[in-house]
Amino acid sequence: MTSDTLPRGEVAYQQLFNAIKTGILKPGSRITETEIADMFGISRTPVRDAIRRLESAGLVIHIPRQGAVIKKLDHREIIEMYEMREVLEGTAALHAAQHASDLEIDEMTELNELMLSNKTNAPAAAEANAQFHKTLYRAANNRYLIDAINNLSSVMALLDGTTLYNEERVETAYKEHADIIVQIRSRDGKAANETVRNHIRNSQRVRIRMFR
Repeated sequence: MTSDTLPRGEVAYQQLFNAIKTGILKPGSRITETEIADMFGISRTPVRDAIRRLESAGLVIHIPRQGAVIKKLDHREIIEMYEMREVLEGTAALHAAQHASDLEIDEMTELNELMLSNKTNAPAAAEANAQFHKTLYRAANNRYLIDAINNLSSVMALLDGTTLYNEERVETAYKEHADIIVQIRSRDGKAANETVRNHIRNSQRVRIRMFR
């Protein structure tokens, strides 16, 4: 479905979610139905529904006498988020080693090369990295695992910026991805699980340094 055929509430939700994810709306910012409706040129009713969905997903909180505010993660929440990501993505790699098609493995390889080729362009590198991980999740072939990862990914939209902020970090991630691809291609689920877990731990360390 295109944005022209999606229900208005879904369009409002996607627009508001993307504004949070891209940093247009920052954590800690107060949001009102009127301001968001004016920003996106839509009526207040779908905006109200979108804000409620974001509250349910944990991206927006309601503060007395302030109203709806975009949630700001603290140090402990970031650590917990990455701990859960390590478990889920490690499991995804384990399953991907069993179920990934040659086409999916080739797609991961192409996306990894695309990420490296954009090492001087952090937003483009981050997008290629995100698509690499989404392909890994899809290759796991487990709908409940994918749902759990997607729910966590929604909350991770609250994180500011990308950990792929310099060439050295992109090159490190590229090498880690390459190892994961080799292990999935050779159907070594145990090794892929461990490599992905280490990859996420490295990302967590970079994120914590950024937070400080």
